[in-house]
Amino acid sequence: MMGLSTGLKPNTIKEALFMKFKQSDEQNQRIERITPTHLVIGIDMAKDAHVAQATNFRGIVLSKRHLSFANNKDGFERFGRWVSELQQKHRLNNIIIGMEPTGHYWFNLANWLVEQRLSVVLVNPVTTKRNKENRDNSPSKNDPKDALVIADVVSRGYYSEYTKQSHSFQRLRVIMSDREFWVANSIRLQNRIIRWLDIIGDYRGSSGSHW
Repeated sequence: MMGLSTGLKPNTIKEALFMKFKQSDEQNQRIERITPTHLVIGIDMAKDAHVAQATNFRGIVLSKRHLSFANNKDGFERFGRWVSELQQKHRLNNIIIGMEPTGHYWFNLANWLVEQRLSVVLVNPVTTKRNKENRDNSPSKNDPKDALVIADVVSRGYYSEYTKQSHSFQRLRVIMSDREFWVANSIRLQNRIIRWLDIIGDYRGSSGSHW
């Protein structure tokens, strides 16, 4: 009996297995980096105010209530004091702060944190969305929950390191993000126009009227 063919050449299969092993190994290293001495912070980003939640390396919530802080220097300093209080209270020497790189609202906070010599990591929004049901078996969205999900994702190694970027590079990322947004909206508008033209055409054809 002939076996099922995967459609892949032997070299391609080896390369795919190697890449999968490499990715798994890298994720294990990221998980091992987070120790029992770590305070894990997840931040849900917004235009005017961010929301933060704190857990330990196992995902146990350490903050009695989430922190909402303004997207400016005063807000950042308030966040810094909140983090320091949690570290002292729970005797945690290390900290890792995760956020989603959506839009451009995260740039100022991420760069400020790096300037304070704090570890900042980025979480893919798709990964966050897929893990929303882990906490309460519900895909519902709210800022405190999203911040907590981001912290969970970080503790399981699904993040990438962030290093401060030049202003020009940051502007380029914003331009690319804006372009993707407007291209997607343009396609939706085109489809809507075509749909309405089809509806009008069908109506005129069925009624025999002329506009």
